[in-house]
Amino acid sequence: MKGAFLFVKIEADKRPKVYGNSHRRRTDKGEHVMNLEVGLKHTVELVVAEKDTAAAFGSGNVMVLATPMMVTMMENAALKAVQPALEEGMTTVGTHLDVSHKAATPLGMKATAEAELIEIKGKKLIFKVIAKDEKDIIGEGTHTRYIVETEKFLAATREKAL
Repeated sequence: MKGAFLFVKIEADKRPKVYGNSHRRRTDKGEHVMNLEVGLKHTVELVVAEKDTAAAFGSGNVMVLATPMMVTMMENAALKAVQPALEEGMTTVGTHLDVSHKAATPLGMKATAEAELIEIKGKKLIFKVIAKDEKDIIGEGTHTRYIVETEKFLAATREKAL
């Protein structure tokens, strides 16, 4: 539902519960309640520099905006679209991208990437992403992120190194 507010309650080691018509709060039990709204958007931009090119990334031999850089812009826009609505200690991590890169962007041209939150399924957030340069739509698709407790996520990651 476009414009509808959803509130996600996340408790340690439990599936999230979604509530409507509530206020953003943290309970005395340490549970998190986040104010996420379908339709949240954010746009990032850059002027294509040599470090942003396919030749620099090693994803091609040409001096145009690299696909990995375009994807990074899309992910960053999605992160920034929802981060302000999350409680302290929470973040999102990217888990899936379904994106096409449709047109090349030359050195010196401005490129933008916009992410719009289109669906909330508990901790799962789905975004529509689109990238443009000064002339064309250069890429579009969907991106999925999950809400995580930052410290718990990092602790699990550190354990992998042991």
